[in-house]
Amino acid sequence: MAAAVDSATVPWIAMYHSVGDCSDDPYRITVTPDRLDRQLNWLCRRGLRGVSMAALLAAPTSTNLVGLTFDDGYADFLDHALPLLRKHDFGATLFVLPGRLGGDNAWDPLGPRKPLLTADGLRRACEAGVEIGSHGLTHVDLTKTDDLRLKSEVIESRAALEELTGASVKGFCYPYGTLDERVVDAVREAGYAYACAIDPGPLTGPYALPRLHIGQNDTAVRLFLKHRLHRLRRRPVEGI
Repeated sequence: MAAAVDSATVPWIAMYHSVGDCSDDPYRITVTPDRLDRQLNWLCRRGLRGVSMAALLAAPTSTNLVGLTFDDGYADFLDHALPLLRKHDFGATLFVLPGRLGGDNAWDPLGPRKPLLTADGLRRACEAGVEIGSHGLTHVDLTKTDDLRLKSEVIESRAALEELTGASVKGFCYPYGTLDERVVDAVREAGYAYACAIDPGPLTGPYALPRLHIGQNDTAVRLFLKHRLHRLRRRPVEGI
């Protein structure tokens, strides 16, 4: 897939995780359904449209498009996020860990255990039109793995997701947002079309797309500031 976003723009890519109860949320990964609804409403009022990463990168211009991404594949995506995306006619990309389907966020030492999608839930999300991407197999820091484990996390996760959904998997998302040249090369060589990171760093391009964390505290005012300032914080991404 050739990425066609105007190189003069800086794609605005929002990073979400869980949608549900955020009363115990030490990592700030959760937004309540009401907050997400308000945030999506804010996008609508600004003339912005939430889309999947595939749609964002395929668009001739990304001026009014916002990539909506949800990491880890929490089960609450089906119950809380998907209905709101449908309400606003928005698309999204869900980055999933096929090696942990039906499990929980065991990689987080603090906070509540949050259930992850089952294989059936994953297929339901895909059938609803949500783009499915890989978040690796098991949520490990890929920069700290050996070459064999790295290839397993990158290659086998994609194969598993494609077998489960019957859909082509084009996108990858680095667990913890950590990446280096070795990891980026592995993702590219595995045949992915793009990969999402978090903060902008020395690596840039379609395989190191920076994203903006959106959390429970992001009210309309904070969203306005983030939208106005993100072009100053994120330089144009080379190669897209």
